[in-house]
Amino acid sequence: MSGEDLSGLSLLQLFRAELASQSRALIASLLVLERDPVAAEQLEAAMRAAHSLKGAARIVDLMPAVRVAHVMEECLVAAQHGQLRLRHTHIDMLLRGVDLLGALAADAPTAGNTDIERFAETLEAAMRGTDEPVAGGEMEAEAAPLPPALSDGPQANEETPRPGIAPAGSGVANDRMLHISAQSMTRLLGLAGESLIEARRLRPFADGLQRLRRQHGAIARMLDGIRSTFPADERNGHVVQSLDAVRGALEQTRVFLGDRLAEIDAIDRRSTDLANRLYTETLESRMRPFGDGVQHYSRTVRDLSRTLGKPARLQIIGGSTGIDRDILDQLDAPLGHLLRNAIDHGLEPPEQRLTAGKPAEGTIRLEARHNAGMLQIIVADDGGGIDLDRLRAAVLNRRLITEEAVMRLSNAELLEFLFLPGFSMKPIVSDISGRGVGLDAVQVAAKQVRGQVSITTQLGEGTSFLMELPLTLSVIRTLLVEIDAEPYALPLVGITRTLRLSRDAIEQLEGRPHFEMQGRRIGLVTAHELLARGEAPLEGVELSVVVIGAGGVEYGLVVDRFLGERELVVRPLDPRLGKIQDISAAALMEDGTPVLIVDVDDLVRSADKLAGTNNLRGLRRTLSANAAMRRKRVLIVDDSLTVRELQRKLLDANGYEVEVAVDGMDGWNAARGGTYDLVVTDVDMPRMDGIELVTLIKRDPRLGTLPVMIVSYKDREEDRLRGLDAGADYYLTKGSFHDETLLHAVSDLIGPAVE
Repeated sequence: MSGEDLSGLSLLQLFRAELASQSRALIASLLVLERDPVAAEQLEAAMRAAHSLKGAARIVDLMPAVRVAHVMEECLVAAQHGQLRLRHTHIDMLLRGVDLLGALAADAPTAGNTDIERFAETLEAAMRGTDEPVAGGEMEAEAAPLPPALSDGPQANEETPRPGIAPAGSGVANDRMLHISAQSMTRLLGLAGESLIEARRLRPFADGLQRLRRQHGAIARMLDGIRSTFPADERNGHVVQSLDAVRGALEQTRVFLGDRLAEIDAIDRRSTDLANRLYTETLESRMRPFGDGVQHYSRTVRDLSRTLGKPARLQIIGGSTGIDRDILDQLDAPLGHLLRNAIDHGLEPPEQRLTAGKPAEGTIRLEARHNAGMLQIIVADDGGGIDLDRLRAAVLNRRLITEEAVMRLSNAELLEFLFLPGFSMKPIVSDISGRGVGLDAVQVAAKQVRGQVSITTQLGEGTSFLMELPLTLSVIRTLLVEIDAEPYALPLVGITRTLRLSRDAIEQLEGRPHFEMQGRRIGLVTAHELLARGEAPLEGVELSVVVIGAGGVEYGLVVDRFLGERELVVRPLDPRLGKIQDISAAALMEDGTPVLIVDVDDLVRSADKLAGTNNLRGLRRTLSANAAMRRKRVLIVDDSLTVRELQRKLLDANGYEVEVAVDGMDGWNAARGGTYDLVVTDVDMPRMDGIELVTLIKRDPRLGTLPVMIVSYKDREEDRLRGLDAGADYYLTKGSFHDETLLHAVSDLIGPAVE
């Protein structure tokens, strides 16, 4: 605590701050000592924590707390010196002492002097080994040391240092810590995110300049063409000289533009790197080690397992994993539900575990890890698992689904019923579980932080709950789509998949459009109709579809087109607007364009309602009136498999029909034998190079008007002129190749993919 700026706190507030830190350390050590009573390191840590609390209580003149901490310290010192072997009774009393200290610090009326004295006398009696009754349980037999496999304690608890206390040699002790409100940190992170978005705005500007540079090149070629039309005897005339002057000025402009473009590229790299580092540093300052937020569950599991007569230990893995403080706070209740569920529902009684060849003590694993840009939290037990036959019977008894339908459900789909409100497989209602509200609350809490929960189980081996959550609530990974010429953002966590759906794959069942995906029938709706943006144009032979929803309620959302993935800084909507249907928040894109973030769960409900009313008139009318539309065909000629596939996938994804050839000779045979709207060719290839191919195509009476684009690594001016002289309509260098560059060039030559 010495490195923290606590100058604004009162003495009592100082004591509370130290109590919060020392209590975590004390409880963690006591839980290990319950399993290994002679662990010297843990005895020393627990004694030191009790001693520090006694001194802190004396400084603030909180004498009842001094009394409690003193007798706790005496008990631990006796254990250190071998005068006492800690038993479950002692651990119960020491944990009760921690609770009393917390009540005293909070000035709770339950912590009266009578309670303090009774606690002290009872613990002293337990230390003497008398048979006096002890609060919290009767005297128990001395606990024998557990086998090494079971005596390692809550492993990951030790990997997270106690707040305010730096590990030896870390150098953190000299860092000055300051108090800052969560609201201020949220605003700071929002500003850092906006700076990152602003830095990215340079890239589209630089791309625009790059396109302007290409237009300069096209103008220069046009001037060269005009100049070449003049007869030789007029090439020194006034008009030709003027053209040369214009050509020279244009070349100077091109060089100047190239220099500025290089400068902008450098500025773009530096500003983006700086904004990234600023955002990352700010985000990390909001992060809290997972272990800090879940360490108290070790005691929860310990107390609850003893109450239910099911010995269990909590194993925390990934305690140092950073989690957004807001997310960690909102996970407290759902994680508590899952842990109680694991003990009460998951673990078998000890005699049943021994019969099954398991240790009498059960293990519950609480793990946090980062995976693919998401936070994963796992709560798993090694209990009996979920009996899927019993679950099917429970679903049928509640008449939630027909017998025929329930037999067709996959295991994952069947387990989704456990998340229904009020659903429980436990026939007896207790103060711990059986009311069917726990898992429903877990799912709701996960969705509130834009996450999701799934279950896996193996009969006789255990059950695992996986929560997949965003790393932070202030930034969201989205898929941008265009709807009625406006961008909308769909959170990736709510998307099952995206696809380009052929119109031939769409069927109408009972008047409703559907398509098949992995053996499931997925209903089709248009984003235009859901968001009241009129009828969708639905042009082209393929539709851009986003599959949303889960748990058997899925819809294919037809959008105008995909715009790509983006990370967006979330901006809450003005609360005066209230809840806007199907919309959760807003954000700004790199160019400053505002974009609405879609509430996927709300959108699924809207789709369900619209489909239920059979009100998808626009989609049905468009599909029924669908006429065959021809996709433009492009032939790609390149001896590099990587380049061929890159270009093929890019053009195919944008609606063009693409064929490939492996070299110039193969390309020439394909061009003569087929019908194409464009040929894209490399230069250096075996058997026949690209220049020869262009020459043959342009000399052929039938193919002479076929547009040809050269895409080559040769970026010298003489190489470009050689290709253009051969008759190429466009020359693009691979060194400056970008997806948008190729698409713009193809569009310039032959227009959109469908006519």
